[in-house]
Amino acid sequence: MLLILGSVIVIASVLGGYTLHGGNLMVLWQPTELLIIFGAAIGSFIIANPGHTVREVFAGMLRLLTGSPFNKAYYMDLLSLMYEIFDKSRKQGVMAIEEDIDNPESSEIFTRYPAVMKSQELLAFITDYLRIISAGNMATHELEGMMENEIDSRQQELEEPAHAVNKVADALPGLGIVAAVLGIVITMNFLSEGPERIGLSVAAALVGTFIGIWSGYGFVGPVSAAMEHAARYELKAYECVRSAVVAMASGQAPQMAVEFGRKALPTDKRPGFQELNDHVRAK
Repeated sequence: MLLILGSVIVIASVLGGYTLHGGNLMVLWQPTELLIIFGAAIGSFIIANPGHTVREVFAGMLRLLTGSPFNKAYYMDLLSLMYEIFDKSRKQGVMAIEEDIDNPESSEIFTRYPAVMKSQELLAFITDYLRIISAGNMATHELEGMMENEIDSRQQELEEPAHAVNKVADALPGLGIVAAVLGIVITMNFLSEGPERIGLSVAAALVGTFIGIWSGYGFVGPVSAAMEHAARYELKAYECVRSAVVAMASGQAPQMAVEFGRKALPTDKRPGFQELNDHVRAK
């Protein structure tokens, strides 16, 4: 929603100001300039990135339109799931959760949290480290170090689409200049046709520079930043799990271990202590 609102403000501000200043909007409609700039941008984007990054970019842009799933409700479900697993492990022993972590799709605990189940990478992260704990042969500091290494790797994966889009944003002003130069080359053919024809051709060429700069700084660059913010919210879910799991492995009670995880969440989406407690009881 914010993506659409921001785009509308950018378009209205720039084109509205241009029109109020006496500009003709039809002069800005140059399909060939659009073809040169955006065609080259898409082509260079495909050249520069592996297939999985290209797919992740389009998936990430779709999530910006529909809203990130990593919100306060998601984090509360995640913490509730961790509490239930920890509580079962504490009351019945770590061996009791083996069936849950080996087959989360058929687990009575995991299936109560469909939002978490949809995050396959995070689900694997949870079950892998609970499985390591149930094996009982790793020191707490070693477990934490392993989790931090995996989170670092996951951070690079999550931020890669945003970085790829940012490179396109950096390239767009240059591609706008390319379109403008080609327009000037075409203008050279009209030197004998009078100032009016030359003026229209030069104006069309300059539109290329305008489109390149405007799209790069007004749209594509901000989309890259928004994708990076979305990646950070997803990464916070991993950090939440790490804090809670390490606390549990250190001997903390389930409620206290979950509190460690809650404190790792961003403040704008972090549930309150009593709010989370009520949610856990409701589940």
